[in-house]
Amino acid sequence: MSKPITLSNKEVNKNEFINEILNDYKLLCTSREASLLGRKEVLTGKAKFGIFGDGKELAQLVMAKFFKNGDFRSGYYRDQTFMMAIKELSVKQFFAGLYAHTDLEKEPHSGGRQMGGHFSTRSVDNDGKWMDLVNRKNSSSDISCTAAQMPRLIGLGLASKIYRKNKNLKDFNKFSNNGNEVAFGTIGDASTSEGIFWESINAAAVLEIPIVMSVWDDGYGISVPKKYQTTKESISDALSGFEIEGNSNGIKIFKCNGWDYPSLFSTYKKAVNFTRDFHKPSLVHVEEITQPQGHSTSGSHERYKSKDRLSWESEYDCIKQFKKWILSSSNAMNEPICNLETLETIENDAKIEVKTQSKLAWSEFLEPNKILLNECCSQLEKMAKESSQKNNILKNIKDLRSIKEPIKKDVFAKFRETLFLLRNEKNEYKTSALKWFKEQESVQYENYNSTLYSEFITSSIKIDAVDPKFSDSKTDGRIILKNNFIALFEKYPELLTFGEDTGIIGGVNQVMEGLQEKFGELRVFDSGIRETTIIGQGIGLALRGLRPIAEIQYLDYLLYCIQTMSDDLASLSYRTKGTQKCPLIIRTRGHRLEGIWHAGSP
Repeated sequence: MSKPITLSNKEVNKNEFINEILNDYKLLCTSREASLLGRKEVLTGKAKFGIFGDGKELAQLVMAKFFKNGDFRSGYYRDQTFMMAIKELSVKQFFAGLYAHTDLEKEPHSGGRQMGGHFSTRSVDNDGKWMDLVNRKNSSSDISCTAAQMPRLIGLGLASKIYRKNKNLKDFNKFSNNGNEVAFGTIGDASTSEGIFWESINAAAVLEIPIVMSVWDDGYGISVPKKYQTTKESISDALSGFEIEGNSNGIKIFKCNGWDYPSLFSTYKKAVNFTRDFHKPSLVHVEEITQPQGHSTSGSHERYKSKDRLSWESEYDCIKQFKKWILSSSNAMNEPICNLETLETIENDAKIEVKTQSKLAWSEFLEPNKILLNECCSQLEKMAKESSQKNNILKNIKDLRSIKEPIKKDVFAKFRETLFLLRNEKNEYKTSALKWFKEQESVQYENYNSTLYSEFITSSIKIDAVDPKFSDSKTDGRIILKNNFIALFEKYPELLTFGEDTGIIGGVNQVMEGLQEKFGELRVFDSGIRETTIIGQGIGLALRGLRPIAEIQYLDYLLYCIQTMSDDLASLSYRTKGTQKCPLIIRTRGHRLEGIWHAGSP
């Protein structure tokens, strides 16, 4: 009997170990080939823009080994390998996203509404009812703005703390298993220079919440090296003052290299176990990561990297180093895991698989467009029969038929051009063609414009208004609001509120006076002066089934969090095509026209 080998927190036999490592290598090669082909697809015109996760594959694969059901991700557009590893992204879906396929069945992350590399998982069904989030792996929806994933990460982590400590939420078992869930964040090293990164790290340390924050450090922010980005050229060194000391709050900081599989494995095992066991945040600074194709399809890294740097990146490519490790004796088996031929077969199979899946994705993207083109040509042919513009219409039909890979724009542009030709004609087929066009407008609304606002039956805009009834007696408005909040807090155990001065004194206008004493600090609590993460806190809590009321003390302070409100919160329903929801209420108040003394009041 072979000696057991420890892997992924369990003892496995030799064959299981070999199979897991080879499957890991297959995934790395598949993700890399997807990145390489993805760039080609953009540069040959099949997609508008591409930004990929090449060079970061190994770290993401290892991180995924410790990501459990119920956990949440709040990451960014280079996490494709991680999403593949947790089986929430197939190669075909990867390319469907790149091609902006509008069918949610084909492109479930955004229905083609976001650029490639923006991932999410479904959290509500077609009726807007919450799905079971505990027995699946979850990802909040990515947005493009650098570091914008950070504020919501705070709420995702805080939700675990609240579910664990608030015993009145024990029946909310589709959202949490006693708060055991960890929120995983990812960010590129250059984006750690953003203010909201530091605000979020400070909030995580103060709140003592279970998040594991990974920083992918490839040494550059597009073309700008980190000596211009980060103090001491190391985000982990710059954050050293946040390090937990004894019983203090703070963050546990870890460092490892992105090409070193054993080090990555042991580091993530320690970091995630620490966070899961102690409900405290950790940060993993993954250094010496490479970026083989540069920042994006918009340019080439050969323009700003030296020959020595490019040579080093070639040698320390994570897949190349992993391959060396597999073929060496420096692993848990103390002997080569397989031979070179086996790995080369995996590499070739990955190339074939990626090409096959990309072709399938492209074919599925084109199919509805071809159907649309044929329908349009049929309408044009009918109109041509009785038109003085017959020859011009037939030319338009010929032009359309000659397009081998049509997009919707091609079809509708020719249709509108034909309608303009017939603007002064009375044509019996013109009416039916216009009817067809109106039907298509409805279809395309669903593809491109639906779910800007919630379209579920629970949407606030679908609730009938209740007109006020005034009595002769007068009551202070503050008391009316306070009594209303008391009634709501008694009715909904998942309701909670927080903000500057919201807790102990009950808000600057005393509307929450006494509510913390009545309902406890887990439901009514104070926040630091950090407006962006107050909103992010609310977003993350709402994504996990709670009903947060985030208070921004005065209207003047909304400017600090307007990006998070507009780019993340307000667009969530649209950019996920209604597959996620975020029932967050934001409270604020005017300032009696005194905003001028807050220098820049809206």
